[in-house]
Amino acid sequence: MINQLKTMVLLAALTGVLMWIGSFWGTGGLVIGLIFALVMNFGSYFFSDKIVLYMYKAKPATEKEAPKLYKIVKEGTGNAGMPMPKVYIIPTPNPNAFATGRNPKHSAVAATEGIMELLSEAELKGVIAHEIAHIKNRDILIQTIAATIAGVISYVATMAQWGAMFGGFGRDDRDNGSSFISLIVLAVLAPIIALILQMAISRSREYMADETGAKLIHNSQPLASALEKLERGNKYSPLDFGNQATSSLFIVNPFRASTLMSLFSTHPSTDKRIKRLKEMRL
Repeated sequence: MINQLKTMVLLAALTGVLMWIGSFWGTGGLVIGLIFALVMNFGSYFFSDKIVLYMYKAKPATEKEAPKLYKIVKEGTGNAGMPMPKVYIIPTPNPNAFATGRNPKHSAVAATEGIMELLSEAELKGVIAHEIAHIKNRDILIQTIAATIAGVISYVATMAQWGAMFGGFGRDDRDNGSSFISLIVLAVLAPIIALILQMAISRSREYMADETGAKLIHNSQPLASALEKLERGNKYSPLDFGNQATSSLFIVNPFRASTLMSLFSTHPSTDKRIKRLKEMRL
């Protein structure tokens, strides 16, 4: 409930930033940006699952080909009262997993070869329950909404920058100093604020998926144990293909750690996630 409320507050804040920008620029640029972002995210919402599965060389796995994984996914979705998603295996020693798809009826769960070798069956159940929770909680829809709003903010900020350069900044502003400050706010600060809020939404959904996943299997300890192993495993065997822009899909970041500030991280600290899970006492 707390994470649901936090997500609503963050989405409201993101919308507030968008409306605030609209007061600088006017409705014209805002509407154009909204249409552009909606079209882009509509395509992402309906086709991103196919794109990302292809990007990570994921191969469909039948019950005969991957009996243990298939059984775990089937049990997990049964506990969640959801239809069976498609199951995929990613050919890499990197230990990881992700879920994708726009809703429970059109979803997929992908696990790497590395995660199936590294984790015990109980730990793998915890990880798959986390991924099923993402599908159950409609996280892809929420992330699409957040991305749409953030995309409009970035678009309008760019429009404002060009407008200021050519002498047209939207509302009548005869003070050059005020116009310059507005330019800085729109072109620099607003997109950064939007990105911070978008990443905060992503982190809140990770916490929620941890909690929901633990409740699905009535035990929070296997996922906590799995996260400890996955954190170490991804340091020693990072993913050597794919795109870092998709790192938020995975249960832990599969790429080498960057120097970006934690504000821009798509995942909460693994230590904090483990601590929360151990405190659940399921």
